[in-house]
Amino acid sequence: MRVAIASDHAALEMKAALVDWLQEAGHDVSDLGPMTTDSVDYPDYGYKLAAEVASGRVERGVALCGSGIGISMAVNRNPACRCALVSEGLSARLSREHNDANVIAMGARLIGIELAKDCLDVFLKTEFGGDRHQRRVDKLSAPIVEGVSA
Repeated sequence: MRVAIASDHAALEMKAALVDWLQEAGHDVSDLGPMTTDSVDYPDYGYKLAAEVASGRVERGVALCGSGIGISMAVNRNPACRCALVSEGLSARLSREHNDANVIAMGARLIGIELAKDCLDVFLKTEFGGDRHQRRVDKLSAPIVEGVSA
């Protein structure tokens, strides 16, 4: 599978470990940076990752920052991306099954590398459930408020 990965400076160590792990598993990995521990702004890397996913050059994305929150918000600004912030395997599985997430976000300061590998493994292996979920996923890319009862 073609996978792009990006982080901020806080998640550099986790990114490096996941790049190696993904490559060892046979995935084609695009490391979008950063490459040093110099302070960077997570939105820049989230937008860069989202552009790769939206273009179709990669099938999945991995977004990492200290908490995973900021970079997931940046990725989700792109309507072609459905980025799910996860911290355990069940959320990773449900993000794919129910929401057809194409980007996974994790917080390097909140979970360890082994748990991140587990989440990513589940994320990459889980298929979208389709069926009743497809209608809802379609609405994520074309939000409308009409007809929603409060």
